[in-house]
Amino acid sequence: MIRHLVLFKLNDGVSRDEPRVVAGAKAFQELGGIVPELEFWECAWNITDRPIAYDFAINSAVADKDALTRYVEHPAHQAAAGQWREFATWVIADYAF
Repeated sequence: MIRHLVLFKLNDGVSRDEPRVVAGAKAFQELGGIVPELEFWECAWNITDRPIAYDFAINSAVADKDALTRYVEHPAHQAAAGQWREFATWVIADYAF
């Protein structure tokens, strides 16, 4: 199994209640039911208010590297990530477990 973790940081001046941000969060929340490679899927807003904290997190799992590639290339994932490129930056970690 591969764990796929993503942490998003909203760009300066962007708030989570903006319509484009709400739509971006919804797009990621829906991926768990759309992308067949996802064996585990959760995403949510950060609940703490610390300067070093990221704003939104995805915690997911896929079977192997091929499944990860199919997930990343899936049109629904590409569309969701494309929305976030407009208002956030992110870091990713993929590891086997």
